[in-house]
This record gives sequence, C-alpha cells and structure tokens, in this order.
Amino acid sequence: MSERPTRTETDSLGSMEIPSHAYWGIHTARAFENFDISKRPISVYPHLIVALASVKQAAARANTELGALNAEKADLIDRACQRVIDGEFHEEFCVGVIQGGAGTSTNMNANEVITNVALEMAGRQKGDYAFISPYDHTNRSQSTNDVYPTAIKIALARSLTDLLDELELLRQSFALKGQEFRHVLKVGRTQLQDAVPMTLGQEFHGFATTLGEDHKRLAETIWLLAEINLGATAIGTGITADPRYASVVVRHLNDITGLKLETAPDLVESTSDAGAFMSFSSALKRSAIKLSKICNDLRLLSSGPQAGFGEINLPAKQAGSSIMPGKVNPVIPEVMNQIAFSVVGADTTVTMAAEGGQLQLNAFEPVIAHSLLQSILWMARGCETLRVNAVDGITANEDRLETMVGTSVGVVTALTPFIGYTAAAALAKTALLTNRNIADLVVEADLMTREEVTKQLSPARLSGLEAITTAIPIIDNGSVATAVGGEATDS
Repeated sequence: MSERPTRTETDSLGSMEIPSHAYWGIHTARAFENFDISKRPISVYPHLIVALASVKQAAARANTELGALNAEKADLIDRACQRVIDGEFHEEFCVGVIQGGAGTSTNMNANEVITNVALEMAGRQKGDYAFISPYDHTNRSQSTNDVYPTAIKIALARSLTDLLDELELLRQSFALKGQEFRHVLKVGRTQLQDAVPMTLGQEFHGFATTLGEDHKRLAETIWLLAEINLGATAIGTGITADPRYASVVVRHLNDITGLKLETAPDLVESTSDAGAFMSFSSALKRSAIKLSKICNDLRLLSSGPQAGFGEINLPAKQAGSSIMPGKVNPVIPEVMNQIAFSVVGADTTVTMAAEGGQLQLNAFEPVIAHSLLQSILWMARGCETLRVNAVDGITANEDRLETMVGTSVGVVTALTPFIGYTAAAALAKTALLTNRNIADLVVEADLMTREEVTKQLSPARLSGLEAITTAIPIIDNGSVATAVGGEATDS
C-alpha cells in the first residue's frame, strides 16, 4: 500500500511533510504535535471560523485600498475568504481549541487555509508560497495579537444573537403557559413553607419575566464586543501597518459583518486587556444562574408523582431507572442545571485568564474564547431543549392543586381583613389539626356566609388580580374563640 503523497513545507524550525490534500500547512502541523489536548478543533465554533475569514477579508481590502498589497493577490485572498465565510473548508480549521501562544496557531491555521484556497483558485499548487504567502500577503498589516481578539469578539457577537433568539422563544413558551394556567390556584411558598395563594399562571409568568429581563441584560453586552484593536499589530503600536490602516480596515470589517465595530482609542491598552471578556462572561453567568433556578423550581413542582409536590407534570422523555420500573426523572431541567454549572465554572476560568495576562499581551485568550463560545453554544441548545422537550408540554395537576389550596392555612390570610388576625389564627390552628377546608370552618363558625367566603376566596382575589374593596364588620375575638372551640376572653 503506497503512502499518501505529501509536500514539503519549511519554517524557521525546519521542514515537515504535509499531506498534499491539506489546505493547512506547517504551523498547523506543529500545533497538532504541541497541543494534542482537547480533541476538539476550532471548527466546532463555526462563528469563530467565519469571523477569522472576515478579518482576513477586511485586511485584504484595506491593504489594497492603501496600496500595501497587489490587487491580483488581494482579490484571490478576498475570494478565498468569502468561500470560508460561505461555509467551505471549515474542517481545515483543525488546531485544538486549547493552545499556547496566545492564539498564534489559530491565526496561522487561518492564514494557511485561506492562502492555499487562493493558490488553488489561481491554478497553483498548495504550498506555492512564493506566489501568495500566508505571512507576507494573507497576514499583511496584521498580528495574531489584533486578529485573534477581534475575531473572538465578532464570533461572540454572532453567537450571542443565536442565544438571544433561543432565550426569547423560551420566554414566549413560559408566557403562554402563564396564560394557560391563569385560572389555576395553588399555594405559594416561602422558604419551602406554605405561604399565601397565587395562581400557577402567575408563577409561570414570573419565569417569563425573569427571562425577558435577562434577554435585555445580555443584549446590552453587545457594546462590550464593539471595541476592537485591529490595526494594533503586535503590542498596540501599529508596527508594520500603514498609519491609516486601523481606520480603513474597521470600515471594511463593518461592511463585511454588518456590525458596528469601533477602533479602541488606546490600542496598547486594548491589546493587553481582557476586561471586556470578563464582563461579558459575568452577564452569561447571571443568565445561566437564573435559568438554573427556574429549572430547580420545575423539578420541585413536578416532584413525586405521589410523595412530592406533584403540582405540574413534565413530559416523560425517558425511563428514569434501570431498577425501578415506571420511574420518570426530570431529565430536561437537570441538563439545563448542568449547563449552568459549566457556565459558572467557565466564568471562573475567564476571570483567572483575564488576570493572568502580563505586560503588553494576554496569552490566555484561547481558553477565554473556548470558555465563552462553549457557554453560549450550550446555553442556546439548553434553552431549545428546555422549551421543546419540557416547557411546551407541561400540564397542571388541577385536582391536587385545588385540594391543597382548600386545606391550606395560608388561605385564611385573605380573610384577615374581615374576621381579624386572632380569629384567623384560631381557624388556621383548627385547620392544621383537622386537615379540614378553611372555607367550611369559617362558615361553620358563623364568621362569614358561604357567599362571602366564596367571593373572597375566588382565584382573582386570592392571587391579587382583583383588589379587595370593602371589608365586612370584624367579628369580636370572644365570639370567634367560642365558635372554633376555644375559650372566650375579653380584650
């Protein structure tokens, strides 16, 4: 069996044999040897690949406009970039997501792939770098240190749009359930103890409101990603680039991406600082924690079905046990919880990576990029599965909820404006001892008529949707005490 054909490529460290079919080159090959760690190529984040190609395309156009790059070569690079933007060759972006070198391997992977696509379009052999060079042409006026963070910010902005779309769909799903359950009374809880009544609709509407607020907070973080350091080159001084390059390239990049990017006012500061990534990560963590809390509530509300809360039913998605027949677990909220745990951990990683930079560069942007892009991707997919596989199919156990409300001592709170706190407390004690319906006890004690009790304990009034207007005369404590079996005393 013959070996696959190769081509020889050379860098400052020596020569290597590269598979002839590969669009990547020697720098990518060295990354394979050095960073065989994550087993996950950067192509798992398509937005990052498109962002890298967009930066290279903007650079080619800016260099042509400024006379820094031959028009024929620039056009080939431009068209090669467009093919990558359109979805081709993504599998050739194959360096690992975790790498040393501040992203140099990723930048060189992009340079090599785009260059070899351009060479092929020109009818040349891959590796014919005398005609188009990954360094002198595709990377003209650039450095990893400005290309890479700029591409990360573009990729995050694009990924954030995907997350915001899913978050809004999930918000709508909870809002629809809020409307569906608007008439269903239940017992509210504080500190896991029975509190006053509310409707299940109000609970789900609250979930929707929370997600709506997080949508707004996340959307606001887009400004964190708008300031870029493209044109800074190595450390922010712009060495090897035309003085006009920074302003020209950002104009082209905005045309390509449709974003509103701005050149940082201090390129030295911008090149070394990762604070924007840390702030962005914090916003993601907030949203993840809020989602996880909602999922905790869903798991509690659906617990049972016999020995738990049993207030709602989550769609059954898979067998819950290999030993207990019939058991069904809340697997969809559980996976969202785990995504949140991962996002919290990723936020810590981003924080430490931002702190770990030294002097004019932060070398740890690869793990920042991976942490943030994975968090956004997982959150978006988590929101989708939570919506489709759980929330849309939730049903209410109305009979159980009605029974719980009827026997809940919290209901008596609604009657305190009419019968007084002392009488209400006595009734609550009796209800707890006898497990009887509060309304029945009030009527039997001749404190209110059945009509009056029914009116005040209506879903609209118990849930606060309809304001209580006029109270009936409060019955004196002595009569109440006697009525419920207590001993009357004068106040």
